[in-house]
Amino acid sequence: MTPYDVIVPAGGAARRLGGADKPGLTVGGTTLLDRVLAACAGARTTVVVGPVRPTARGGVHWTRERPPGGGPVAAVAAGLDLVTADTVLLLAADLPFLDRRTVDRLVAALDRAGAHGDAAVLVDAGGRDQPLAAAYRTAPLRAALAALGDPADQPLRRLVGGLPRLRVADTDNVAYDCDTWEDLEQARERDRT
Repeated sequence: MTPYDVIVPAGGAARRLGGADKPGLTVGGTTLLDRVLAACAGARTTVVVGPVRPTARGGVHWTRERPPGGGPVAAVAAGLDLVTADTVLLLAADLPFLDRRTVDRLVAALDRAGAHGDAAVLVDAGGRDQPLAAAYRTAPLRAALAALGDPADQPLRRLVGGLPRLRVADTDNVAYDCDTWEDLEQARERDRT
């Protein structure tokens, strides 16, 4: 498989969770961040953009977006400074069911896309693209970032929306994220079954 790096934006304000440290919340006794880091254990370089937190996995590179709390595009910009692979995955820090199989599927889909795609994006059951559960060619992502200008407070779709993409069906419902306390409780219930 093609070598890949990973950027995990983990510095959001979690407003719908009352400002809780979302990546530090647990499902099945494991933090959301550690669950994502386990899914991408095959990465050559793993960059987490946000405050340094304890993790079960070593070898993680930490950085901060500029300004701190500047949003997902600012996080991607900070993470790209540490990426060297031709393929980079952007993975949200709140995906409790993301697994290695799905990460491998995204990388393989981008490989298959060849010159016809710069991204392989997971598509949830509702038909929505999940740009923070996706593999990207690093050079086009850098070019899109440069064309965007100041990354602070920019929406992620503005950065990646113009990249030709292959849509990958989320057959295992791993794009489920935890944005609210209800989402977190449902994830915990799902994990128990």
